[in-house]
Amino acid sequence: MGVCAEDGKVQVFGLYSGEEFHETFDCPIKIIAVHPHFVRSSCKQFVTGGKKLLLFERSWMSRWKSSVLHEGEGNIRSVKWRGHLIAWANNMGVKIFDITSKQRITNVPRDDISLRPDMYPCSLCWKDNVTLIIGWGTSVKICSVKERHANEMRDLPSRYVEIVSQFETEFYISGLAPLCDQLVVLSYVKEVSEKTEREYCARPRLDIIQPLSETCEEISSDALTVRGFQENECRDYHLEYSEGESLFYIVSPRDVVVAKERDQDDHIDWLLEKKKYEEALMAAEISQKNIKRHKILDIGLAYINHLVARGEYDIAARKCQKILGKNAALWEYEVYKFKEIGQLKAISPYLPRGDPVLKPLIYEMILHEFLESDYEGFATLIREWPGDLYNNSVIVQAVRDHLKKDSQNRTLLKTLAELYTYDKNYGNALEIYLTLRHKDVFQLIHKHNLFSSIKDKIVLLMDFDSEKAVDMLLDNEDKISIKKVVEELEDRPELQHVYLHKLFKRDHHKGQRYHEKQISLYAEFDRPNLLPFLRDSIHCPLEKALEICQQRNFVEETVYLLSRMGNSRSALKMIMEELHDVDKAIEFAKEQDDAELWEDLILYSIDKPPFITGLLNNIGTHVDPILLIHRIKEGMEIPNLRDSLVKILQDYNLQILLREGCKKILVADSLSLLKKMHRTQMKGILVDEENICESCLSPILPSDAAKPFSMVVFHCRHMFHKECLPVPSMTSPAQFCNICSAKHRGPGSAILEMKK
Repeated sequence: MGVCAEDGKVQVFGLYSGEEFHETFDCPIKIIAVHPHFVRSSCKQFVTGGKKLLLFERSWMSRWKSSVLHEGEGNIRSVKWRGHLIAWANNMGVKIFDITSKQRITNVPRDDISLRPDMYPCSLCWKDNVTLIIGWGTSVKICSVKERHANEMRDLPSRYVEIVSQFETEFYISGLAPLCDQLVVLSYVKEVSEKTEREYCARPRLDIIQPLSETCEEISSDALTVRGFQENECRDYHLEYSEGESLFYIVSPRDVVVAKERDQDDHIDWLLEKKKYEEALMAAEISQKNIKRHKILDIGLAYINHLVARGEYDIAARKCQKILGKNAALWEYEVYKFKEIGQLKAISPYLPRGDPVLKPLIYEMILHEFLESDYEGFATLIREWPGDLYNNSVIVQAVRDHLKKDSQNRTLLKTLAELYTYDKNYGNALEIYLTLRHKDVFQLIHKHNLFSSIKDKIVLLMDFDSEKAVDMLLDNEDKISIKKVVEELEDRPELQHVYLHKLFKRDHHKGQRYHEKQISLYAEFDRPNLLPFLRDSIHCPLEKALEICQQRNFVEETVYLLSRMGNSRSALKMIMEELHDVDKAIEFAKEQDDAELWEDLILYSIDKPPFITGLLNNIGTHVDPILLIHRIKEGMEIPNLRDSLVKILQDYNLQILLREGCKKILVADSLSLLKKMHRTQMKGILVDEENICESCLSPILPSDAAKPFSMVVFHCRHMFHKECLPVPSMTSPAQFCNICSAKHRGPGSAILEMKK
């Protein structure tokens, strides 16, 4: 359908049909609006606006008839038809007409009457069938058409209008259009020149605003460049829109600008144009289902190239993980690109190591790069990368070539050992670890069971860490025998001692064949542990030990050996003569608990006052102090004699008190036990058919219960027929259990005699 109006002529014609309407009016026509469903035969209606608002309808005989809907309030410059409602604006305000009820349902007066309506015309648009948006001057009103309640109608229209939102804008409104729950506003802008302080026409603006109840929120704003905007007025701009397509047409005297809602592709284009690659990549990832012209991978690759161009190699390499993902071909391409700019080191930490796996050449190329310039970085990669990523033998050979130039480089040696380990060449790896004295050597031996390889390297292991080495050797005696270890350590007696000492601590008997050797080793390297060894060992040859201790003048050890060999008197003599230690001599005599030894000690000390004092203070509980006091010569001055005598008396009193206390406890316990025994013996004893006579071994009870019988039961629970017991004599009338008396367990007296 087409509509054409020129001066006073109006033509309505079908684009794909032959129907046509022509009419000539006596006044200019400002606006035309047709029924939204004009194509239907029942909706052949349209309105024209000039000085009058005329409704044209086609009758059932295909004739057109007209009717005046409104007149008398100036020219009608805007009309919008939606559903059954027609809205129009004249010089006085906005009216809404219900085509169904043929009633005008509202009048919304304009706010700013100072503005000329022909220069600042009203803009109307329907958001939906019941929501009208009015823009006039700088004011925006959102009106809602509602149904009136039946009991409120009376003579009123069935519908009424409520203004649900009203707010002011910054500029003059030239057009309005709905956009979801927002508004598209075409604004006419006037600004003041800073130089001349005169107003001038600026470029028109296309704003998207969010209406609120009394204000609005600006979502976006764009200034439009149209030809001749400096001479244009507010009435020269118009905004039209196409429902369902989100297309907006900005019409000016010289240009028509088409605006459409921006999609994610447009947003990404803008971000890429501004070189905001990271934001573009994020936007593409969020809206990957909606974008049509862009691919995440292409944006990512452009981002990587941008970072490389700016020299941000580390960031570019890090982004490769996310952007390239599992695409092995792209990974290899990027690695070669980093190689060309000499930045292989930057990408090395981020290379994939599992899924995907790149060609071995890629990893070898990076390892060679580090090997040429950074040994520590090379070692780090070898530790972190799985060995199956590259050709191990190629890298081993490269490291060996570098070691020819720097044979003592610990980093290279350690790395070579790790490569040997991965290659299962444990012998070479172990040798390097031992040379470096590396802490992982013991872990390597345990993990790969390399005990057969270390039989000739025991000294090296002991030199490195004797504690760990000994623990490992003792934990694996089945793999390396004690004999083999001792033989290997023959030339290093100090290490031999460490091994045998730990062995003896674990088990006093396993290394018994080496106990004689250990005497010399303890005497040479560890005398503090010699005496404990002599005490704990039962396989040590005492004569040999005594000889060594006497040669080295080890008095304490010699004393112990003499006492253990039964020569206590010589041992005591050595304590007194060599050590001059009366306390130790007394302690020794207490341990031996030999009266002759005490006598020797007293005889040796009798002419030595300090020794006498020591004896007086300590022997009170072992030897009668009177024996010592009687032997003290008259006139001999003994230090602290008074205190010693007082102590003897106190010790004696203490012994008396202890004996009395023990006696009281013993008597109380005896009485308690006697009472308990008496209560027990007073209890009855069960006798049944299973009991037998301990003498004749026949049942204690007769098989015929009617026959008379007589029996005796002792407290020891043994039972006898009375006739089986011996007849008591006149001298000893009491009867005793024959069994208990024979075993010397004490006599048992009869507790029960039964007769029947």
